[in-house]
Amino acid sequence: MITEIARRAIASKVRSAFNDTASGDKPVQRRPGGLFGPRSVAWRVHGDVTTMMVGGIAALLLQMLHPAVLAGVWDHSNVRRDMHGRLRRTARFIALTTYGHRSEALGAIERVRRIHENVRGLLPDGTAYSAADPELLTWVHLTETLSFLDAWIRYAEPAMSREDQDRYFAEVAVVAEALGAGIVPRTRADTMKAIRTMRPRLRADARTREMAAFVLDRSATRTFESAPLDLMQRAAVDLLPGWARRQHGLSSSGFARPMVAGGTLVLARTLRWALR
Repeated sequence: MITEIARRAIASKVRSAFNDTASGDKPVQRRPGGLFGPRSVAWRVHGDVTTMMVGGIAALLLQMLHPAVLAGVWDHSNVRRDMHGRLRRTARFIALTTYGHRSEALGAIERVRRIHENVRGLLPDGTAYSAADPELLTWVHLTETLSFLDAWIRYAEPAMSREDQDRYFAEVAVVAEALGAGIVPRTRADTMKAIRTMRPRLRADARTREMAAFVLDRSATRTFESAPLDLMQRAAVDLLPGWARRQHGLSSSGFARPMVAGGTLVLARTLRWALR
């Protein structure tokens, strides 16, 4: 009985964190008539809270290394005041496009497309940018999908076959294309190649470091309840490729890395049990 009370309390806490109840949000229901379906790899990968959070944080750190992506967030987003809201909205978009009915998924995509059309401006050097730029949309997609998948492999399915990994990239390419992305890779090898091609355009400056500081909040006001987030943030930094950590000026967990990985694995298993 006590175990069941604890399970329900954890589940309630997680669901409230990912749904803006004040705005009427309710958990997205899994529906077979969506873009993918129950047998898809996307359903498997996107259904795990811990790995999606670890992958999502890592993806944000990768995305902001592109000057135009950073500028769009810096100029047009309240992310510096509401990082939790940004993560929650991103999580809901992924849930709708993965598990929602086809009409829900396409509606979510159309809403994001309309938002992107109004996100435009100038970089500090005067170069124009637009969030609807296919290249930027592709970069955001690449970093998200690779980070989600790598977090899943590390903390849920270490023996995942390359065939299933390629299936995942092929499946989720549909969402990126619907959003207006350019040429979207459909295999892991092509995804890694596309990221290598983009690397010469990536930069890190004072704004990048400030934004990363918001993503990796290390404030002294941390509470016991924020310990899982702190753990996932550390796991996300460890998930980054070495070149990305160096650009950000971040260090891996070093000797503590096994403890971070072990703690994240325990957290992932606990949340799977609570949300079963």
